This record gives sequence, C-alpha cells and structure tokens, in this order.
Amino acid sequence: MQTPTPTEPRPRRLGSFLSAFGAGVGLLFRGLAVYGRSPGLVLLGIVPAVISGALYLAGLGTLIYFSDELAALITPFADDWSDGPRQILRVVAGLALLGLGGLLGVLTFTAITLVIGDPFYEKISERVEERYGGVPGEVELPFWRSLRRSIADAARLLGRSVLFGVPLFVAGFVPIVGQFVVPVVAAMVGGWFLAMGMVGVPFQRRGLRLPDRQRALRANRPLTLGFGVAVFLCFLIPLGAVLLTPAAVAGATLLARRSLGESIDHRDRDRAAVTAPAAG
Repeated sequence: MQTPTPTEPRPRRLGSFLSAFGAGVGLLFRGLAVYGRSPGLVLLGIVPAVISGALYLAGLGTLIYFSDELAALITPFADDWSDGPRQILRVVAGLALLGLGGLLGVLTFTAITLVIGDPFYEKISERVEERYGGVPGEVELPFWRSLRRSIADAARLLGRSVLFGVPLFVAGFVPIVGQFVVPVVAAMVGGWFLAMGMVGVPFQRRGLRLPDRQRALRANRPLTLGFGVAVFLCFLIPLGAVLLTPAAVAGATLLARRSLGESIDHRDRDRAAVTAPAAG
C-alpha cells in the first residue's frame, strides 16, 4: 500500500500565498523610489502615459456615454419585457460592458504606453538594474528589432486577455456572481496580464522571450499577482495610470529580477562589492 505524500497544511499554504502576495504589492511601492532618484527621467516617462491616458479616457468616456444604447443593443430579447425586469437587465449589461472595457482598456493602455515610451522606460529599468548589480551577460538588441518584439508580445497578451475577458463579461450577467465574484477575478486576470506585459523590458535585456516570462512568473505566481493586482487597481484610479507608470516599470524590473533568482537587496550588492577585490 502506497504511503500518502504529506501535504503542507492549508493555513500555512494560505499564509505563504498572502506573504508572497504582499511582497508583490511592496514591489510597486519600492518602484516609487525612482521618483526621488531620477525625477527628470520620470517626467519624460510620464509623457507617453499622458498621450495614452488621453486616448484611454476618451474611449472610456465614449463607452460610458453610449452604455445605455450598447446595453440595449446586446439585449434585444428583452425589448418585449416589462419595464422593471428590462431595466434591471440592461443596467447589469451596462455594468458588464464597463467592466470588460475597463479590463481591456487598462491592458491596452499599458501595451500602447510601453511601446510609445520604450526608450524612456528602458532607461528607468536600466537604472534599477544598475542599482542592484546590473545584468550579467546583457543582450543588446537593435531598437527596431526590440520594438517589433515588444509589439508582437503585446498583441499576443492582449489576444489572450480577450479570451478571459469575454467569459467574465458573460458571467457578469449572473446575479451575485457578476457583482461580487467577477470584479475580483477580473482584477486577478488583469493584474496577471499587466505584470506579464510590464516585465517585458528586463526580460528582453536578458535575451528572454514571452514563453520565458510565463515560466518564470508562473513559478512565482503569488508574488506576480500581488504586484499585478496592485498596479491594475491603481491604474483604474483617474490619472493613476499616467502618474504611476514609471513606478510600475521600476517595480516590474524588481519583479523580473526576483523571478529569475537575482538580487533585489542592497545588502547582497554591497557584499558582492566587498568580496570581489578579495577574490581577485
């Protein structure tokens, strides 16, 4: 008879998950330190976010303005219902549309902003890397090749996010589930894809592609979710996406280093600096 394999107690696993999730949230706050160290670079990094943010707000405003018409358009079967049930259904449909628009809007905003501001965000990420010991064996790609890769990877991530977004939109019509469960799941899904997109710069610097990102972040899922959900929720706040994108890029660089087993601790860097001359 085979002896059952002992498993980690559930409370301990939950505690471990929450601890790593909290550490992921902390990476965003650590990213805010870039505002004090490189204010000029941060201001340049905000410019692409302002451009994308204007487009994002215009699109969201349009969606809100036409939400009643769109809700009626996707629920034609309710035209013959009595006023009360029809109105309730279309309010729910409008909220589901806004939720889907918010999810895809945040992810689209991030993808466009990272492409527009690639040189600035590359520099912010590089400053963070240098602060923690640099990148061993850094791979330098020509600008246009790097840009093509960024666009291709962003398109793949957006396509996958749509595959998750549509079922969440449909689930939004389910009473209780649509109002309480779906927003939480949407934040987790949005945060995951947001983190996956934002670590693109440091992963490309190491010659790593999208599949490499997926493997590394899946191995650190709670940490990734903590960072991604924190950024996602901040990006839903008016002007949050514009003002916090440079900090999110810096935090994503820390997430990439942590996921790849590299130091994000000043003490490790200082010890390496002390022992290097002795080793020589």
